[in-house]
Amino acid sequence: ESKMFIGLDKDSSSPTEKLARKESLKVGCVSCRISSPYVLVFVLQIRGTLKSWTKLWCALKPGVLLIYKTPSSEHWVGTILLNACKLIERPSKKDGFCFKLYHPLDKSIWAMKGPKGETVGSITQPLPSNYLIFRAASESDGRCWMDALELALSCSSLYKLTAKTCKDGDLSSSSESSHILQLLQSTALNDQELLQLNDSMLENNHMENDGLSDKSEREAHDDSDNAANENGGRLTEESDMDQSDDLSPCLQATAYVEQGQEEMGEPGEASQVETVSEENKGLIWTLLKQLRPGMDLSKVVLPTFILEPRSFLDKLSDYYYHANFLSQAVAEENPYCRMKQILRWYLSGFYKKPKGLKKPYNPILGETFRCCWLHPQTDSCTFYLAEQVSHHPPISAFFVSNRKDGFCISGSILAKSKFYGNSLSAILDGKAKLLLLGRDEEYVITMPYAHCKGILYGTMTLELGGKVTIECEKTKYFAELEFKLKPFLGSSCNVNQISGKIRMGEDLLATIDGHWDGEVLLHEKKTGHQEMLWKPTAEVRKQRLRRQVVQLDQQGPFESERLWQHVTSAITTKDQNKATQEKFVLEEAQRQEARERGDRPWRPHFFTQNPDTNEWQYKYADTKPWDPECCLIQFEKDGIIQTKERCRRQHNGFTYSQNWTSQQKVSCSCSTHGNTTKKL
Repeated sequence: ESKMFIGLDKDSSSPTEKLARKESLKVGCVSCRISSPYVLVFVLQIRGTLKSWTKLWCALKPGVLLIYKTPSSEHWVGTILLNACKLIERPSKKDGFCFKLYHPLDKSIWAMKGPKGETVGSITQPLPSNYLIFRAASESDGRCWMDALELALSCSSLYKLTAKTCKDGDLSSSSESSHILQLLQSTALNDQELLQLNDSMLENNHMENDGLSDKSEREAHDDSDNAANENGGRLTEESDMDQSDDLSPCLQATAYVEQGQEEMGEPGEASQVETVSEENKGLIWTLLKQLRPGMDLSKVVLPTFILEPRSFLDKLSDYYYHANFLSQAVAEENPYCRMKQILRWYLSGFYKKPKGLKKPYNPILGETFRCCWLHPQTDSCTFYLAEQVSHHPPISAFFVSNRKDGFCISGSILAKSKFYGNSLSAILDGKAKLLLLGRDEEYVITMPYAHCKGILYGTMTLELGGKVTIECEKTKYFAELEFKLKPFLGSSCNVNQISGKIRMGEDLLATIDGHWDGEVLLHEKKTGHQEMLWKPTAEVRKQRLRRQVVQLDQQGPFESERLWQHVTSAITTKDQNKATQEKFVLEEAQRQEARERGDRPWRPHFFTQNPDTNEWQYKYADTKPWDPECCLIQFEKDGIIQTKERCRRQHNGFTYSQNWTSQQKVSCSCSTHGNTTKKL
């Protein structure tokens, strides 16, 4: 305990205050643990930029605060450099005790690398760059941890003071500890310095060798005392209550959690082949007797053994596990490089496939699905929302948005099926429109079809076929890809082949060839240069953005996972009879609803049809470019993707303007459905 208070024992304001602070730390040890004389490890809730709280484990060391996803300290989230931070108490209407670490100049408080040289931390709720808000379970716990943080901040100040002394020649600057002090003297550290800092300071403790003078200790403690006000000796953000407390419930963001295990088929033909059991062959023959060549299969009830246990609305989201490629495309200054990045993103949506010949559920009319992906590199989030807007014909509309990174996608797909005797095709008729917000460029994208062959004889195999295009009218760039079916006498190298080209007007710029679930090469026409456009290696798959989903008990009754949960459970346990029964219940309920609705048209919740173009558009689309001066965060609530904007406010020390609370009340009275952009 005396080591924890090094530098503060000599000049405490009074012996009573020193004793009270030590007793506070003792009480807090009930809910935290000291792993070394200088390291305090505890669990706290931390609020992310989506205004939801996440339980994380924090390791407090002199000068730094390490944050982990699990208590085992294996999944590093981030490192806060305390020498750049201020600490204040933060009143809240909710249970517990809140406090805030922040940079007084709104600069980043995060180190660039982890204690083991990690460059990317574990994915959790996105955290702000210039501050963090913590919530302890009780006031006693919270005040204990604020005591510990104040000590750590003081230690950081002592590091800087000693570094200054070393510079002036009072201490030997050749020691290892003085090198660390020199690193801490500046808030902006480069990669090499951070690695040195992590290797030296975070794993070893040098406080005993610092040789601090009485004057240095007194100055550090005086700085701490001068920063406190009358409220228990701490700064308090007087009117800055939790935004989630002050805002009406309709403005609170949906809470997302990271998706668990996902199915990923093997590359090549092996995962696209289905061996049908004798029992299921009988079901197929019974089904085929009802069909005629050229017949549309949209009204045919398919057996459950060929179903992939998820909705088609869910499957359409497979294109966004590498949405960071779109973020990179927006940043490209050259339009040709933008087209290449968009092509790379487009190809990244195909290699995720189920094992065997599987078809997702046909969505129920009014069914919805929502999810999002966090971008660690840009501290942003890509939101996805889809809805089944029509049943006959079956049309799925979708909208994707990441305003901070500068792109959104909208479109609709009409699913058609055709039977040809020994084969059938699932045709996805529709277009997606990718809009790069800051550049006002729109890319129109089409989809390949899925082809299943070997139904009556041969091996049942699923492939992709057809020509697709990506076209930008503004830049005149045009890309074409052809998905080739395996020829009758083809070998395994002929499976999943694609070829294509990139043009600008009439000029051919590059050709493309390879395999859509493997290596794709791009050949520059003029220079002869060849580059790897896409290859889903194990490392690339590992870098997939982690999808965030809504917990089942938080979903509405017509959200995909909850709607199909009993069918999915039966398919997972291989109980085909139960799966068929549960599927029949849903289909019959849909027929009953259609009978009751009669001639009244169905009105979707989130999409509306443009009468001039017949295109389905998201009702709450916000395509304005992101303004970092006023835009705080993009979030989703009840299917509405919206943006919170910054109110004009004045800083008077650490106090917001007096009319802050009244501004909040006026803001809360605004209708969520009337505006997609909300004011803070």
